[in-house]
Amino acid sequence: MKLLVVEIIRYAISGVVATAVHYGVLTTNIELLAFESVGLANFVAALFGITASFLGSRYFVFRSAAGDIIHQVAKFGIFYGLIAVLHGVFLWGWSDWQNLDYRLGFVVATGFQVSLSYLGNKFLVFKA
Repeated sequence: MKLLVVEIIRYAISGVVATAVHYGVLTTNIELLAFESVGLANFVAALFGITASFLGSRYFVFRSAAGDIIHQVAKFGIFYGLIAVLHGVFLWGWSDWQNLDYRLGFVVATGFQVSLSYLGNKFLVFKA
């Protein structure tokens, strides 16, 4: 039980870092680089967040550095690619189609993403 709690705390820390990377790139894409589509800006930002998340999960959360990195990258990439598409489609609908604030949409989409990613990483990508 204690190991699960420690793992969840590490996951939260890693997730905050990856989310900060994702959000920082998203904000840069919209505010500085003037992306016209929030969905596209989010897709690009998700690639950066996904990379931070993989590194955090492999080396900090699940400590699976001994695992086959090629298989982990492939499974992680496919899994997070699907999550990124869901995240991007949600933000497209939320911001581009409904004209709602992308920041609130990001929070809603990220909440869903957190649940999916922990379970997928634990049981699919970095399983012992």
